[in-house]
Amino acid sequence: MSHKLKIAGWISVGALAGALTTVSLQTVARGSLAPLPLEELQQLAAVFGMVKSDYVEPVDEKKLITDAISGMVASLDPHSQYFDKKSFKEFREGTSGRFVGVGIEISQEDGLVKVVSPIEGSPAYRAGLKSGDLITKIDDTAVKGLTLSEAVKRMRGEPTTKVMLTIYRKDENRTFPVTITREEIKTQSVKGKVVEPGYAWIRLSQFQERTVEDFVRKVDEIYKQEPNLKGLVLDLRNDPGGLLDAAVAVSAAFLPENVTVVSTNGQLAESKFTYKASPEFYMRRSGGDPLRRLPAALKNVPLVVLVNEGSASASEIVAGALQDHKRATVLGSQTFGKGSVQTVRPLGPDTGLKLTTARYFTPSGKSIQARGIVPDVLVDESAEGNVFSILRTREADLDKHLGSGQAPEAKNPVLEKAREEARKRAEEEARKPVAERKVPEFGSATDFQLAQALNQLKGRPVLISKTQVVENKEEKKEN
Repeated sequence: MSHKLKIAGWISVGALAGALTTVSLQTVARGSLAPLPLEELQQLAAVFGMVKSDYVEPVDEKKLITDAISGMVASLDPHSQYFDKKSFKEFREGTSGRFVGVGIEISQEDGLVKVVSPIEGSPAYRAGLKSGDLITKIDDTAVKGLTLSEAVKRMRGEPTTKVMLTIYRKDENRTFPVTITREEIKTQSVKGKVVEPGYAWIRLSQFQERTVEDFVRKVDEIYKQEPNLKGLVLDLRNDPGGLLDAAVAVSAAFLPENVTVVSTNGQLAESKFTYKASPEFYMRRSGGDPLRRLPAALKNVPLVVLVNEGSASASEIVAGALQDHKRATVLGSQTFGKGSVQTVRPLGPDTGLKLTTARYFTPSGKSIQARGIVPDVLVDESAEGNVFSILRTREADLDKHLGSGQAPEAKNPVLEKAREEARKRAEEEARKPVAERKVPEFGSATDFQLAQALNQLKGRPVLISKTQVVENKEEKKEN
């Protein structure tokens, strides 16, 4: 393993809490600090003193300081964050794929908690929570005004305890309570099957510590069942991300050895790095190359990658690498656009700071930040079109989002018009019976995008979207 990788320790992209981040746990601090603005620091100290002495009632000094740190970091971008003791523990649990909670990936929208997607098989999934649901209350606490980490704290707890979430479902225009029993979430990040003779489907719902091993095991099962595989669909829809080494490994499973998978660039020397399809870039332990058991045929099997607006971070790394190397046809909708790197540095034994330190780039040098991956073939989520997906929040919609660093992003009037039309269609859909509006389960016989992916593999006509609008399409290379 290279010197830079030893310094970086480990990197993850995405977060189970829904922050959709790219993260590096780094134990080495910068060798030097920039000169401090003394006048401004004196003002900060003066304000602290005034609040402590003049406020209407006594205040907790430690809380004042941690709130000041939290506010300073949160003002930068949506993914930088101060971790207190509990949130730091929860963050580390999230990347391991094991934690106690309800089992949802979340983001924020209009001050409320938005469900990005329920984790398959979790209590929230069984309770019927859906992507796009807004959580307005957690037990008796209103969500408005809470930070994302505060909301996560309230939803997590001890196994077998209950939490009541008040849900506002936009497409049905109703609010209702859901009581969920917390349990340890052991997310199964890999699913797959032979969908018909000669063709298989593998879905990655997250990139976790066990993902690569589970991926290898699932591929092995598929090839034992179907030795003469003619085509494979890699499904990354609604995959919010996870560990970078897992994303590099999955990419390497399909790519020639030692080609570039992803690169990062920022101010720090260690943030300027290129990850390649080679074991030294994805091996986590001394057990050797986890991909060594994969059948050689996987390197050449015809491949389609399915993505949508919920595909973020690690998902975008994989899709971008396979697209740039022309190893796969990317099919679906433009992805989320989470292309920034966060470094997590411990501030003590149990607190830390997550700070955006770099952007990541596809092998051809394209920034994904605030743009996402544009599929080779745009396909709607159903035969009726993209009724709801265009309404989903993407990175470019988040307040204070980081720009791509390559070309200015501007509001697309065509896209805004399409969203308005989609809102009207969503209202019409909401009047239909629930059974008729339900989006088919991924991998099922009624999965429209999967059917189009199979058509692509077979050389048959694909029903291309006539309505999807690509956001921030214009690009230019960095000099």
